[in-house]
Amino acid sequence: MGLHIRQASVIYPTADARPPVEALREINLEILQDDFVVALGASGCGKSTLLSLIAGFLAPTSGEILLDGAMVNGPGADRAVVFQKHALMPWLNVLDNVAFGLKLQGVAEAKRHDVARGFIRLLGLADFEGSRVYNLSGGMQQRVGIARALTCDPKILLMDEPLGALDALTREKAQELILNIWHKTSKSVFFITHSVEEALFMGTKLIVMSPRPGRITHRFDLPFSRQFLTGTPARDVKASREFIALREEVLKIIFADEEAAA
Repeated sequence: MGLHIRQASVIYPTADARPPVEALREINLEILQDDFVVALGASGCGKSTLLSLIAGFLAPTSGEILLDGAMVNGPGADRAVVFQKHALMPWLNVLDNVAFGLKLQGVAEAKRHDVARGFIRLLGLADFEGSRVYNLSGGMQQRVGIARALTCDPKILLMDEPLGALDALTREKAQELILNIWHKTSKSVFFITHSVEEALFMGTKLIVMSPRPGRITHRFDLPFSRQFLTGTPARDVKASREFIALREEVLKIIFADEEAAA
């Protein structure tokens, strides 16, 4: 069970006489329950294209994607996406934003509000459920987006650079919050970032992707999120010799890929 990507490639046709663009080549990846898989690589390596395949926004040119044995042929409630820009409805308050997905599914108001309030509390937003989202800080708005994604009870949570627009301090706090939420809900997560430190700290598995055509060139099993969740302070985790050594190894891989593609 879980998500399985098998030999998935994506080729974009062009509108003129230029050759087609090969965005992804023969991606093989599995994301099992309780996995937190992070994708890292230089700009243009196909990370967001890969997320779009999993979400069902895009069909592979070849290969297949299976979730719990069923072919992924389009978007579905079993996959929820959290974008870098939160995409909230500014005319709705926090409660109705979080409950919006359930409303689209036809869930009665009392039930959807009850479910939404549970995730609002989990994300530390209980005092703001009646607030308009435009009155919240960027970090709080992103928490609303995460609560909305979780409310629909997806099998896998897809996060496309969700912390990229936050300031450094808010970003570190948000990393810790997401890890705690992941630990409490046991969701599978696919997470995209440009930050090597963020990738190493948050993931249980890391994939490094090459410049176009995007391929998975390196895979790492990571212990650091578990260290944090079992009580080691985040800054101690990130300052450890093991963490720093792996950070430098991954940076060398990415820099080498960028130089080779130049």
